[in-house]
Amino acid sequence: MKIQPLPPLHSLIAFESAARHLSFTLASKELNVTQGAISRQVRLLEEYLGQALFTRTTRTMSLTPTGVQYYDSVRESMLRIARTTGEIRQWRGDQQVTVATSTAMASLWLLPKVVEFQSQHEDIDLRIIAHDHVKDYSRLESDLALYYCNTAPKGMDVTPLFSEEVFLVCSPAYLARNPGLASIDGLSACTWLWLEDSQRDWIGWPEWFRRLGHEPLTPRHRVNINSYSMVIQSAISGQGVALAWNKLVDDALATGALVKPNDLVVRTDAQFCLLESPSERGPRESVRLFREWLMAQPSVQGALT
Repeated sequence: MKIQPLPPLHSLIAFESAARHLSFTLASKELNVTQGAISRQVRLLEEYLGQALFTRTTRTMSLTPTGVQYYDSVRESMLRIARTTGEIRQWRGDQQVTVATSTAMASLWLLPKVVEFQSQHEDIDLRIIAHDHVKDYSRLESDLALYYCNTAPKGMDVTPLFSEEVFLVCSPAYLARNPGLASIDGLSACTWLWLEDSQRDWIGWPEWFRRLGHEPLTPRHRVNINSYSMVIQSAISGQGVALAWNKLVDDALATGALVKPNDLVVRTDAQFCLLESPSERGPRESVRLFREWLMAQPSVQGALT
């Protein structure tokens, strides 16, 4: 059944503010409208009710007895609506988990997996934000963060997900055209897909050779790319050979889109980590559920065992 009679709702908001302040001027500042707009809304409400709500003199304004009675009812109703609205909005916020990560980890590792989490927790909304070149992880506005770390960031709770392993990948077709990739010396006759990113602390080609105890080689051709996700996509499309990080290319290796041309692997002390800001209260329920799901991922479990 339709609720009636209802006054003009904009007029109620103007009346409540004016009655609380006993001033059209203060009400106009609070609601960011003109004083004349407040006056018109109050007059509209008085005309609708057929009763005066304010007694006005040159310097003062007060509520009439009807105004006092109506103000009490309007304010109580608006406070109840505000409380319920706040509870709903807070619940909606509690049901959202914000995850910060790099573009590479988001596109290559996290995003392909989150459909599973969403199917298990349909009431939780995931918000994934990609930030590269983070200087202070504690300032990320997120519930959780997933990042490659050479050293543990200060002021954060750090949970290792998996260690760094760096090896070569290319498409099966590229390997067929360049069988010399079976040995490290055969790399010099190939096109290298080079991650051009001076701020990133990931291992580059010269460092990869040095860690293998081999003098750095010079490629026949080199393609510079400033996004790791694009490096991997270029490798999949057969444009050259790339350095790959374990776990980030697991899906491409599993489907055969990428192959390892040889068994050369560099292992370091760096890790991909779950980062959390310390909190005495602990995480919200939705964050806890996402964290548990994340840590139960086979790629994480396999690395931890």
